[in-house]
Amino acid sequence: MSDPIKHECGIVFLRLLKPLDFYKKKYGTSLYALNKMFLMMQKQVNRGQDGAGIVALKFDVPPGEQYIYRKRSVEKNAIEDIFQNIQKEYLALENKKDFNKTDWLKNNFSFLGETYLGHLRYGTYGKNNIQMCHPVVRKNNWKTKNLAVAGNFNLTNVDALLNQLVGFGQSPNQKTDTVTILEKIGHFTEEENNDLYYKYKKQGHSKKKISTLIEKNLNIKSILQESAKKWDGGYVISGLWGHGDAFVLRDPNGIRPVFYYKDQEVVVVTSERPVIQTAFNVSIEKIKEITRGSALIIKKNGKTFEEEILRKKRNKGCSFERIYFSRGNDSDIYKERKKLGKRLAKKVLESINQDTKNAVFSFIPNTAEISFYGLIESLQNNFNKKIRVEKIAIKDAKLRTFITDDKNRDGLVGHVYDITHGVVKKTDNLIVLDDSIVRGTTLKKSILKILARLRPKKIVIVSSAPQIRYPDCYGIDMAKLGKLIAFKAAISLLEKKKDGKKIKEEVYQLCKLAIKTKKEKVINHVQKIYQLFSAEEISEEVARLLKPKELECELQIVFQTIEDLHISCPNHTGDWYFTGNYPTNGGAKFVNKAFVYYIEGKNKRAY
Repeated sequence: MSDPIKHECGIVFLRLLKPLDFYKKKYGTSLYALNKMFLMMQKQVNRGQDGAGIVALKFDVPPGEQYIYRKRSVEKNAIEDIFQNIQKEYLALENKKDFNKTDWLKNNFSFLGETYLGHLRYGTYGKNNIQMCHPVVRKNNWKTKNLAVAGNFNLTNVDALLNQLVGFGQSPNQKTDTVTILEKIGHFTEEENNDLYYKYKKQGHSKKKISTLIEKNLNIKSILQESAKKWDGGYVISGLWGHGDAFVLRDPNGIRPVFYYKDQEVVVVTSERPVIQTAFNVSIEKIKEITRGSALIIKKNGKTFEEEILRKKRNKGCSFERIYFSRGNDSDIYKERKKLGKRLAKKVLESINQDTKNAVFSFIPNTAEISFYGLIESLQNNFNKKIRVEKIAIKDAKLRTFITDDKNRDGLVGHVYDITHGVVKKTDNLIVLDDSIVRGTTLKKSILKILARLRPKKIVIVSSAPQIRYPDCYGIDMAKLGKLIAFKAAISLLEKKKDGKKIKEEVYQLCKLAIKTKKEKVINHVQKIYQLFSAEEISEEVARLLKPKELECELQIVFQTIEDLHISCPNHTGDWYFTGNYPTNGGAKFVNKAFVYYIEGKNKRAY
């Protein structure tokens, strides 16, 4: 993606199923779990670089001793910062005479526990400070009321959920989906505790005995059902209670990805599948996906099972995960990205009139490489074409760190990429594959300007993703409709129409009504604008808007079709940013609100 955008967070959950001494004897270190956590968090660093956090939970700690430990960081290399601090504490104990005794180390080293929860943060809402980093903790003197939560999520109805908490008598100190989720689960945790307390009190048990009975019989399914029944959004939420029970809950549409693996020694959950394969050296067949609408529940006694929490809805797994966000070393994602490239071959040939003899093929940025392989393979094998492939643009990674202030950014951004001179002739068509085009800023201000210096006959920018026409509200940092280049193109075309102003006003009024509606099904009225134009017309207008004055040759932009996207990624049909078909009512309300904000000149998110 030539436009850098932030996106989904990453989670790592690890539960040890054997006594701690087992891992010391088998693997030769007391840091077995921490080493695994570091590896899995590091392997998902693509999912979050604004901050990180980790919680360790110790089982069966005597009263008066701490049993939940947390460390968070918003440093530039947050994962390293966290684990270096943990390691310092560990190394400071090395000279103690009982250092090699697991029980002693558990009592004296903060991060030796039975359960771990890690998080990598990409902030799409709220300030980027240490308080915004997960895991977040709700403290209480009763273990079964102590709660730590981390997740990869974005809720569209935070205001309504906050009002519900106020109705419970609470007064939340922040208006964020993180606090809302923590307090919702916390509220129903307390209700479940109270119900069990009075049940066992009636049976004549002592208060101390009641606490033990609650620990064994806390109904996790009931707590999650009550907490999540009004959530609207895409989410994977993981949490653990102080006594040892834990869960990972996925939204009913399966918008956000989550995978787990269980054997005799561990239960592990991550946002991306290859992370588990790498960390535990297990085959893909042994790793499962948490069913949408279900929670993986891990009881303190080690019993692990999936439980339906919310009724499963249509599969709307995020297709952007497949195109760009998730690491490409997942075997299925690798195949899908190659297929995305292959599906573009015919349109690419048409764009250069089949003249591959006078054509140079390349890709920008590196995340487009796998799709590029697919494109080249198809041109060579299916169309029997001899292809000239060159590395045309090289990203200067060091330069970007100096681009900080708005005033000087545009001048410097043009030099973030450098070109390879002498490989493109003036008679050549230059075809460059990008995985997606969101705002088009980097294309216009950097990539196309430097490609212009090569003076080709024609430049064709090929996107392995379809036109991004609509904003996202489920965790991707593209929430402002007016920033999207496809939307700018549609508005530009609309303004050229005789009745364009009237149509824009009609859509504006419909969107304002839709925001207030209490109907079960909300209509996305922004779709009416796109229905006036063909995909080709919008592509042509995008090319016109993005063409810098320095570029003298013809510029064409080729986008993937929606149909070919679904052929390539058949199991991830979430395509709302391309089609406007949001999987939740909150999503449809959000896009209408985003259009209202655009018309009214409000430069802010609509959620």
